[in-house]
Amino acid sequence: MAFPIVNSIISWFLKKRIHQIELFLKYPIDVQNELLLKLVSASKKTEFGIQHKFLSIKNYEDFAKLVPIQKYESIEPLIERCRKGEQNLFWHTNIKWFAKSSGTTNAKSKFIPVSDEALEYCHMKAGKDMLCLYINNNEHTQLFTGKSLRLGGSSDIYEDNSSYFGDLSAIITENLPFWADYSSAPSQEVALLSEWETKMEAIIDETINENITSLVGVPSWMLVLLNRVLERTGKDNILEVWPNLEVYFHGGVNFNPYREQYKKLIPKKNFQYYEIYNASEGFFAIQDNNGSKELLLMLDYGIFYEFIPMTDYKGENSKTIPLSEVKKEIDYALIITTNSGLWRYLIGDTIRFTNLEPYRIKITGRTRHYINVFGEELNIENVEDALKMATEKTNSLIIDYTVGPIFMKDKKSGGHEWVIEFSKKPENMNYFTELLDNALKAINSDYEAKRYNSMTLAMPKIHVAKEGLFYDWLKKKDKLGGQHKVPRLSNSRAFVEELLSL
Repeated sequence: MAFPIVNSIISWFLKKRIHQIELFLKYPIDVQNELLLKLVSASKKTEFGIQHKFLSIKNYEDFAKLVPIQKYESIEPLIERCRKGEQNLFWHTNIKWFAKSSGTTNAKSKFIPVSDEALEYCHMKAGKDMLCLYINNNEHTQLFTGKSLRLGGSSDIYEDNSSYFGDLSAIITENLPFWADYSSAPSQEVALLSEWETKMEAIIDETINENITSLVGVPSWMLVLLNRVLERTGKDNILEVWPNLEVYFHGGVNFNPYREQYKKLIPKKNFQYYEIYNASEGFFAIQDNNGSKELLLMLDYGIFYEFIPMTDYKGENSKTIPLSEVKKEIDYALIITTNSGLWRYLIGDTIRFTNLEPYRIKITGRTRHYINVFGEELNIENVEDALKMATEKTNSLIIDYTVGPIFMKDKKSGGHEWVIEFSKKPENMNYFTELLDNALKAINSDYEAKRYNSMTLAMPKIHVAKEGLFYDWLKKKDKLGGQHKVPRLSNSRAFVEELLSL
């Protein structure tokens, strides 16, 4: 049979990359400094490069002095011009792909530029490295005797002003090399379907009789798919459907709430879970050891890293440090400069270094309040705007609130559980809940997608708090007055449960 031979050849090919990884492990600071100057030199004649005197930049200190920290709102005008066909604005090669991401304060969606360089030397390279690191740690793997089930976003690719936009996963699928497409399931045609229900059934149709050896995707979506597979087949666990399954590559949301459910679905003692850290803006880190909860920071993907200690965080006015100055066990806001023309971009994530030789990290949160258990990426601005709409239409007033997740259990959808204290309660709470839900859908496209047919997120569950509940809770914690505030959004149920127990 040819499959074992193919498995050996592909494994050998991918393992060759280990030597390049060893180079940035040995010389991390040199690799990063060289990369920065290469990015700056390449874009010195762009509009952004001329405006910020790229020709004068000789080192990191010059770069930090001449180029301001950017948020999406800062660069949105340039991105919009690029989407309409202008080029050489912030990157020296033509950009035709834009990854549609979740909303900001001012817009429902962001459009993150994805250059050909980023596709090839960041996202595609990372996909190969993910496999390479896994194979390096599991010499007897039979990964390539079967196929990888890849579950991407439910977005299609849309054309707009001679540029293309869609979920990053859809853009990557569209650009996969033939060998990667051949070893993956479902087919491109199915993977790019935009209607989620149809897509789910089509994926099951295509994969149910395949030899699936690995899974790739966001835990919340994948959980829905795997439960559907069991419903369709009548099997008790996933190994009865795909007995040779050996690894799940996951990222996008915190995996901890899902871990026990996956163990139940895939009852295999030596089954491996490999975490990745990527976003529309780039691919940053990969778990490089079996069973580890740390991620190796990848330093040769065309991304230059800077960091802001969260103790000194002042948004765009913060002082940054390079990789050479970071310390362990300190929370840093992440700043990236990329080969798609994002310059000193404040991505909004916070990380912590767990090791400096090599540089390994943990993702610790966001620079702003958010809830992202299911990939919904609700931030405080989204929630405040939605509450404003709901209270205005119901003539109600809110004193305090907090939101936590309802984790998926068995085959039930997850959701958001709210505790709200009103000074003027709505006459009809069901109507208020419906208004709030619809407002969140209108404001945040990721929330809207997860709420589709209540497959991942059910309707919000709202508890009307008794008078003085939040005051009593703060008093109990000896946190009355001063700067102490009720946590608005949390990826844990701790606050919600504490409040409901009072």
